[in-house]
Amino acid sequence: MSSLHRAISGDILVQHLAADAMTIDAGLLAKHGRSARTLVKEGALRLTLMALAPGGRLPAHSTDNPISIHVVQGDVTFYALDQDFPLTAGDVLIFAPRVEHAARSVHGSTFLLTVAHTATSGDAEPAAPPPAVKHSLNEAARQRWMDDGGHPPASTPASTPASAE
Repeated sequence: MSSLHRAISGDILVQHLAADAMTIDAGLLAKHGRSARTLVKEGALRLTLMALAPGGRLPAHSTDNPISIHVVQGDVTFYALDQDFPLTAGDVLIFAPRVEHAARSVHGSTFLLTVAHTATSGDAEPAAPPPAVKHSLNEAARQRWMDDGGHPPASTPASTPASAE
């Protein structure tokens, strides 16, 4: 089945991410430093397993939709809002819509990218993007990051309050 037509069949779908990681195209990973495989593409939901080779990078980009990154294997550091977010297996990082981010991996990484699209079906007219917002973490999210071992870059003190939404 093409990775572009990965609909949920039935009411429940189980993904075994460790096994799915083995389906990443090793040739593309070696040639480009990154590769991906779409696991689910249905309605508003997109699940994509992504891999970065050792030294692999994702260039800076953003999306109009909220995303989450769940690291399955290895290490990856995401950069957003003048901060770095080093992640290892089991860590989850969430970005609000339109937060520009980039990533690199020193030793290689596999992670699950989840995108929640605003349109609910392929036939639906895309919803208008939400109004522009300041792209900073709210104080509760910042504190959770710190409580879970996150480390702000030297240029951004941990006590700097986030703007209220």
